[in-house]
Amino acid sequence: MRRGYTVVELTLVLAIIALLLGIALPRIAPLRDGWIAEQAAQSVILAHGRARVAAILLSRPLVLTVAPDSLRIATLTDSVVWRAPGPAAEGASLAGPVRKLTFSPVGLSMGLSNATFQITRGAAIRTVVVSRLGRVRIQRGF
Repeated sequence: MRRGYTVVELTLVLAIIALLLGIALPRIAPLRDGWIAEQAAQSVILAHGRARVAAILLSRPLVLTVAPDSLRIATLTDSVVWRAPGPAAEGASLAGPVRKLTFSPVGLSMGLSNATFQITRGAAIRTVVVSRLGRVRIQRGF
């Protein structure tokens, strides 16, 4: 008697695996989209906090620029203090124009610093709301 599996048995096992993957994969995609949108929103929040603390520690006004492809902290004379990839690097999209937030040496935002950043990936939407006093929150959609 020989050991092993027949072609029919292997084909049946592969068909069952393909059927299970066909059921599971469409349900995993929205979860992945939500996770990526959440990570992109968290990176915007962390950049906001980093700019605020850097303005306090360096005792000078700093500008946080939030663009789809980059997050950047620079001085008023445009010398870069910190840079990171934006939401597009994580596969998410940032709606609206490029926003610049200016932080004073005491850590408060100056000028028109209330901002809303809408980050989307698939059906997942995360909205980062920033107040002038430095409060930041994420609103989750779908």
